[in-house]
Amino acid sequence: MERVVVVGNGMVGYKFCEKFVAQKGTDRFQLVVFGEEPRPAYDRVHLSAYFEGKSAEDLTMAPAGWYQEQGIELLCGERIVDIDRSAKEVVSDQGRRLKYDKLVLATGSVPFVPPIPGVEKEGVLVYRTIEDLEAIKAYGEKVRSQGNGKAAVLGGGLLGLEAAKAVRDLGLETHVVEFAPRLMPRQLDDAGAGLLKRMIESMQIGIHTNKATTEITGNGKMEGMTFKDGDSLDVEMLVISAGIRPRDELARHTALEVGPRGGITVNERMQTSDPEIYAIGESALYQGMIYGLVAPGYEMAEVAVSDILGGSTTMSDAVDMSTKLKLIGVDVASFGDPMPNNSQIRTIAYEDALNQTYKRINVSEDGKQLLGGILVGDADDYNFLLQMVQNAMPLPPEPADLILGPRGGGEAAAGSVMDFPDEAVICSCEQVTKLGICEAITSGTAENLKGVSACTGATTGCGGCKPMVADLVKATLESMGQVVKEEICEHFPYNRRELYDLIKIQGIKTYDEALDAFGSGDGCEVCKPVLASVFAGIYNETAVVQETIQDTNDRYLANIQRNGTYSVVPRVPGGEITPEKLMVIGQVAQKYDLYTKITGGQRIDLFGARVDQLPDIWEELIEAGFESGHAYGKALRTVKSCVGSTWCRYGMDESVSFAIELEERYKGIRSPHKLKGGVSGCIRECAEARCKDFGVIATEKGWNLYVCGNGGANPKHAKLLAEDLDRETCTRYLDRFLIYYLRTAAPLMRTAAWLEKLDGGFEYLKQVVVEDSLGLGETMETEMRQMVNTYKCEWREVVENPELRKRFRHFVNSEDADDNLEYVPMREQKMPAPWA
Repeated sequence: MERVVVVGNGMVGYKFCEKFVAQKGTDRFQLVVFGEEPRPAYDRVHLSAYFEGKSAEDLTMAPAGWYQEQGIELLCGERIVDIDRSAKEVVSDQGRRLKYDKLVLATGSVPFVPPIPGVEKEGVLVYRTIEDLEAIKAYGEKVRSQGNGKAAVLGGGLLGLEAAKAVRDLGLETHVVEFAPRLMPRQLDDAGAGLLKRMIESMQIGIHTNKATTEITGNGKMEGMTFKDGDSLDVEMLVISAGIRPRDELARHTALEVGPRGGITVNERMQTSDPEIYAIGESALYQGMIYGLVAPGYEMAEVAVSDILGGSTTMSDAVDMSTKLKLIGVDVASFGDPMPNNSQIRTIAYEDALNQTYKRINVSEDGKQLLGGILVGDADDYNFLLQMVQNAMPLPPEPADLILGPRGGGEAAAGSVMDFPDEAVICSCEQVTKLGICEAITSGTAENLKGVSACTGATTGCGGCKPMVADLVKATLESMGQVVKEEICEHFPYNRRELYDLIKIQGIKTYDEALDAFGSGDGCEVCKPVLASVFAGIYNETAVVQETIQDTNDRYLANIQRNGTYSVVPRVPGGEITPEKLMVIGQVAQKYDLYTKITGGQRIDLFGARVDQLPDIWEELIEAGFESGHAYGKALRTVKSCVGSTWCRYGMDESVSFAIELEERYKGIRSPHKLKGGVSGCIRECAEARCKDFGVIATEKGWNLYVCGNGGANPKHAKLLAEDLDRETCTRYLDRFLIYYLRTAAPLMRTAAWLEKLDGGFEYLKQVVVEDSLGLGETMETEMRQMVNTYKCEWREVVENPELRKRFRHFVNSEDADDNLEYVPMREQKMPAPWA
């Protein structure tokens, strides 16, 4: 049997093996893989998750046993040091000599280390492998405990910002130093990079652009950095993430053709200058370029597999460098040509500083074609926009609708995913087309999204294409005349709306009753919280009921934090609080040594409470008149308000009292997802009512009611449901809206997403709520009154019930507290130790 040898077991090397197996290559060839690192391939894209508690095993793409099961010989911790092309042999650092018939170089890259004086000093590290991360973690703990606790990252590109997140997660004061005048200079324009800079700085990470580092100072151990402009930075650790250099030393040693600036030259079949040797991934130089993204590397792997097995697949002429990432919690994407050097284009840009969103699209001069764009803060539309570029799809009459959304209540500007041509690549990681996804359904090979993923590989890479694949699966099934049901899980063949109706009509009161009546099996962690939400929505029961089906936060009536402690958030309706209550919060925080923070939602958060302390803390707060703020539940969080006409000279009406009235009315109501409201006393909108699930704004004639807005990572402006209302009418419409949402939304679906999926859209919602087109207005109002009248503070229930208080123990067989929590001082308050 002939032999294929793969040198390198990174992400692309692994993908070659996966695709080789899928094409039944191991039936014809013996496959041997050398990996320089001591472990099988792992996900480098999400390396920073290592600092969030993920282990090396969690990041592993396939365990060693997978290779053995597929008939692949994997040799970890063994490096190839020579290639004898005439003998067609590779030589390892352990003296092993192995013949090959085909050789694949997937050697990847190494970090580029600039030749800065002092770069060899202790404390200067690179960010590339798990071993690098372990070194960063160890040295970071040393800097934090014995030094000044400050570190820097050299490089403000994709890798640099990921490294910055890792350093910040170590509890160090973090700075990013970038040579260019902006962050991510290859992907973002000035406006997008500027917004990203402000968002990262708000996370207490220093950003220093336009900085040329001239020296790393210190006597043997680094103590700081100096720059060409005369500035300096006092840091004791530096992580270099300033780009990559292809690992082409084997190619150079064996006289394969390489580029003038590095990289193993390959043709469209991934062959090097020796046709029996292939190069893929970051070591390959294709069309004069090194491609440092996963998707091009995966395509190279597929091309090499095809050529070795006699196929005809070749590399794309134009390699797509579009990318969507979540950097330090911020969505960032660029697609097509994000910044074309061409005056013959039209640029449409939109920036929302309030919700921290920037969107730009580049349109051809004739207004007919989308050429590329940039998304910062909200990248939900990335996949659709990318397909429009790649398939030259026609633009809507108003191209701005692509980033602003349809205006005037019209249909979505971008159309349907079914409008894409069959050859449109939906999953770029696995190169799965629209036709491939649809045929998996029409041929009977797959029956649902899970089956499509299994047989095509779509969604199994980065996962960014999953919403689009799901839409394609649904549309294809519907085109075949099938009724597509969004079932909760395998134990209940119903969606949330159907379960809600069944439980209400049949008077089901417990999870076990529901499972016996219209479920199967024993249930799971997916359906149990959904049923808990439905029971609460129908019977207004609190989260202390049916303990076994609550998630962790609801079980303990508090949000669990990263170090295992919990938060305490009392309700402060409308943000109005007396001096006496303020002092109680301070006294409780001081007594239990809790970290305190005022939130953007007009509440005071107390962090760091042990689970056994929670009932005692709440007993004191309840005695002072506080109630649960439901920060842990899928319920109303706050109704934010400005000071209104009571204090503000611009105020049109008294917003504080109306905010308090609404918050007191809807507090404790369990819903499919969290709810937020806002009441502004005038159009200046200090309460930001139009980025809330419901918002009310005072006018000269009354109140305008807005619904279905969301802030957060994917901000959506609320829509005007009705205007110039009195308080009573406004509240009545709100009752109807909330009950209708509670009845019909899917689990964990915010109001904005619910509206997007609602048949008939916003106009239909207006008919139901305002015009009472279904004749259910009075019924929904009655349901809301029942909820309001049966409200209970669940923390009061716990405090007053000795049996419920027993739930709040660290150990089932002991009253002892867990003393394994460590804290470090920061900004004059205690913080969880990074390793806790």
